[in-house]
Amino acid sequence: QVQLVESGGASVQPGGSLRLSCAASGTIFSLNDMGWYRRAPGKERELVATITSGGLTNYANSVKGRFTVSRDNAKNTGYLQMNNLKPEDTAVYYCSADVRPYFGASYYQKWGQGTQVTVSS
Repeated sequence: QVQLVESGGASVQPGGSLRLSCAASGTIFSLNDMGWYRRAPGKERELVATITSGGLTNYANSVKGRFTVSRDNAKNTGYLQMNNLKPEDTAVYYCSADVRPYFGASYYQKWGQGTQVTVSS
């Protein structure tokens, strides 16, 4: 069994910063792509950022220049640094990871439970 646990969500004022973490634990041989997604109230889930195991990143246009995705492969942990937060960033943020549980196994996508980020004055 593999678990992804997000942390770092909070309520902040516009212009503030938060750092989300996503820790993977359990039976893990390797992690491939990791991603951050969010779902705002009444909206569909949307991609925020992704990062490959080699460190290549991709961002939604709405967060480019404000958010930075990173990872520590030795710790099986991903991060999302969010700066200059705006009210429209309010959402539940989810991390995902492509997990290979043991050598030779196929990757499968695992999701965390989500962490709430609220940006309001």
